[in-house]
Amino acid sequence: MNEIVFMILAFIGGLLLGTIFFGGLWFTVRKLVNSKIPALWFLGSFILRVSVTLIGFYYISTGSWQRLLICMAGFITARYSVIYFTKSNKEKQVLLQKEVSHET
Repeated sequence: MNEIVFMILAFIGGLLLGTIFFGGLWFTVRKLVNSKIPALWFLGSFILRVSVTLIGFYYISTGSWQRLLICMAGFITARYSVIYFTKSNKEKQVLLQKEVSHET
């Protein structure tokens, strides 16, 4: 029973890490457009995002490859969630129209 709870927490931790990583990437790309020093934004964001992600994976896995795998599944799930939520409404409507036209 305890192991199931740890697996669920590992998945939630992966979701959180993925949201931080990919949400931070989205934020950085938006800031790069108007920045005077885009290289500094990009490099600083990259180092911070990768550091937080690697440290998070290390502490969540605690030496268990099963927890690491489940955490990675949460991380990948967060990637698709961030992509979905950061699309503009116009892109979502075009995607929906494509799906509807494929069904008929």
